[in-house]
Amino acid sequence: EFRKVPQHMEKILKRYGTEKSDMKPKAKEFNREYHRRLKLYYQADPEGRRRAPNCCFLFLGRNVNYPSALEGALKLKEISYISAEGYPAGEMKHGPIALIDENPWTVCIAPDSKLHDKMLSNIMEIRARRGIVVAIATEGDKEIRKVGAGYIIEIPPIEQTLSPFLVAIPLQLLAYFVAREFGEDIDQPRNLAKSVTVE
Repeated sequence: EFRKVPQHMEKILKRYGTEKSDMKPKAKEFNREYHRRLKLYYQADPEGRRRAPNCCFLFLGRNVNYPSALEGALKLKEISYISAEGYPAGEMKHGPIALIDENPWTVCIAPDSKLHDKMLSNIMEIRARRGIVVAIATEGDKEIRKVGAGYIIEIPPIEQTLSPFLVAIPLQLLAYFVAREFGEDIDQPRNLAKSVTVE
């Protein structure tokens, strides 16, 4: 069972205007749609199951949320064993853009910030290449829908430097629900140790 948000996180959520966030149901909705599309892909292509493990995720973040992108990718691959990469959105054209088509799915961390327009530009670039975008955005962000994000998980408005605290929640829930859907042991990920005693 997914553990409750620690008390210090609850205080942050309350301070910035929400006690009951809708992130969890939205993460579930995204997960259901992801697997629905995967099943359709299997039906359309009998070889799909053989290629399914090659599906992957790209996580993009800017400024204080670049580490969030790294953490989101790490959590997903740790417990679901799906290939995932975190990348600074400003460097997307220097490599990851070559991978963009219907696969991978791209998670764009795009809360309100001074670099928001640049993240919108990233999303437009991805959509122009038929990429699927999951956006983590601030509640009420109409621009994120206009540029074609397929799935939007909203977080409450928050000062930019504190946004990674809120962004962490949907990223961890995403990893959790994807791993659970695949029947993986979330509490005992393979080949991982809680503490490292040798290098």
